[in-house]
Amino acid sequence: MPLHVLEHPLAAHIITHLRDKTTKPATFRTLAYQISLLLAIEATAEIETEPKDIDTPLERVSGRILAHESLVVVPILRAGLGMVQPFTDLFPDVSVGYVGLERDHETARPRSYYCKLPPLAGRHVVVVDPMLATGGSAVAALTVVKQAGAVDPVLVSIVSAPEGVAEVEKHHPGTVIHTAALDRELNARKYILPGLGDFGDRLYGT
Repeated sequence: MPLHVLEHPLAAHIITHLRDKTTKPATFRTLAYQISLLLAIEATAEIETEPKDIDTPLERVSGRILAHESLVVVPILRAGLGMVQPFTDLFPDVSVGYVGLERDHETARPRSYYCKLPPLAGRHVVVVDPMLATGGSAVAALTVVKQAGAVDPVLVSIVSAPEGVAEVEKHHPGTVIHTAALDRELNARKYILPGLGDFGDRLYGT
């Protein structure tokens, strides 16, 4: 299973403070940015580059630069918005798409209420959602971007539950998942344990 758990002392430090219920929203947002930045670097290790000849102060050399418009980041609304800025800060030509999902009260499954995507064919697509709990939203978002032309989209989450990872693998086998923490399990209310609570509420102070 292509699951990559971020192993870095700084990541462990940030996750601990994100979990802490006494962390205030302003600090939580800063920490969320920092951990998303680390994940963004990890998740884009395979992004396309192209050659470019330049002149250093001493001689001409052939280097490599990011391929033009090769990256698309797609947050799952609303909590996924908290993970977008690191991608836009790092990558000059990144495009941003949006997938809004809500629970259908009759089927209890997520359905899309909003979708706005740039062209995805031939581009490196990263779906971001901070909490991979049941996996329902991630599966739905991956389905949406694949239907729009994405090939082998990558999923990036801050905290993941084994149940969510298994659900993604069941419906989208082979999907590469990058996460900063693989937690123990879901509780009866489908919250991740030990988790960090509702990410969106903590991020926006709601």
